[in-house]
Amino acid sequence: MNGRRSTSENPGGLPPAPVASSGPAPGLSIGQVADATGLSVHALRFFEREGLFLREIPRSSGGQRVYEEADVDWLLLCGRLRASGMPIARIREFAALIRSGAGNERDRLALLQEHERDIRAKIDELNACLEIVHGKVTTYEQHLRDGTAAGLWAPAPATPPG
Repeated sequence: MNGRRSTSENPGGLPPAPVASSGPAPGLSIGQVADATGLSVHALRFFEREGLFLREIPRSSGGQRVYEEADVDWLLLCGRLRASGMPIARIREFAALIRSGAGNERDRLALLQEHERDIRAKIDELNACLEIVHGKVTTYEQHLRDGTAAGLWAPAPATPPG
């Protein structure tokens, strides 16, 4: 693969809880996170400015952002939410619900269920479009096989004003 991880590795869609380690984790640089998620450095800074992360991203003593694997997992989920049409404002709302902690799980679920309905509606619309396009493809294929394709959907000659 290209360094990106599947959200199926985390079926709940939420970043895993931090695991205690025996020493300080070095963290990930913004470039490493960009490579792991396919997002640009500019997009990562935008996500931070827009309050889309689940936590404030700490900085090293040199001022560089220090990310964790959980941030990468969250960004991968956000990428899927955006690719499926969820507006940034809804992702921000979802992130705020998660940041606020336990007790709002029903609200989180409702937000995700609404988005799922939106995706299914888009899929239905695309399937209807696909049926029409496929019908045209098969029509053209048949006419080309039969040698009767000339003039298909040709514009009608203009009739002089009369």
